[in-house]
Amino acid sequence: MKPLAEPFFDAASGTFSYVVYAGVGSECAIIDPVLGFDPVSGRTSTSGADRIIDFVRARALKVEWLLETHAHADHLSAAAYLRSIVGGKVGISARIREVQQVFRDVYDLGAGFSCEGTQFDHLFAADECFSIGALPAQALHVPGHTPADIAYRVGDDTVFVGDTLFMPDVGTARCDFPGGDAATLYRSISRLLSLPASTRLYLCHDYPTAGREACSLSSVAQQRAQNIHVRDGITEPAFIAMRTQRDATLDLPQLMLPAIQVNVRAGKLPAPGSNGVRYLKIPLDLI
Repeated sequence: MKPLAEPFFDAASGTFSYVVYAGVGSECAIIDPVLGFDPVSGRTSTSGADRIIDFVRARALKVEWLLETHAHADHLSAAAYLRSIVGGKVGISARIREVQQVFRDVYDLGAGFSCEGTQFDHLFAADECFSIGALPAQALHVPGHTPADIAYRVGDDTVFVGDTLFMPDVGTARCDFPGGDAATLYRSISRLLSLPASTRLYLCHDYPTAGREACSLSSVAQQRAQNIHVRDGITEPAFIAMRTQRDATLDLPQLMLPAIQVNVRAGKLPAPGSNGVRYLKIPLDLI
């Protein structure tokens, strides 16, 4: 059974979210949903997530999973919001615990913040098999961008790669976040590109170069032939040198400090203060 994948693009963060399903009335998974956030006003927006809800309801889909490929640094997750409206289990790699341990200290979240991943409904072991209704799926362990990155393989020929790969003219993800490693990312990408050439690779991000529109879909064959960072013939040492040099020039993502503290909580916003208002923390002179 070939899975159907509907992309939803958030232009502000360059993020693609997906609904993956077998057909009308089937179970589905929502992958990497985005909660809008304006860092100037501090206002959140559910407009992108609401488009996903409309799509799910129009096709009478039953949300079984809300899947995160990792704890994103460029957008807030809408998983908690969607779960409250359409249900589903929020899943992420079991190695989210390592990320939580780092950022508990960064944000001074205190002893009451669990670093056991209990904020999520399911923690996937490396390469764990599961299902989305009748669709077989597997959580492929692909660390490197962060230690907790996973790609979701659904059916035989469809993989949602998260931040491992971008479109060939953009390249690959950075590796300078806590726990990131260029050699590890190269090996994770090599694993993905060892899949059959026709395998569909759905991307989490696109940052279009001049002359083209944002694109969500690539293939193993296209990446092996054209990716500017990891096409066939580029060695691991060459990739590490390129990635290390390039990462040293990159600014932090604009929403990293607001986003991570929400995303390590499975998209749950901080509890309201005594005045009923929720607050995000911004560490000063630390990162």
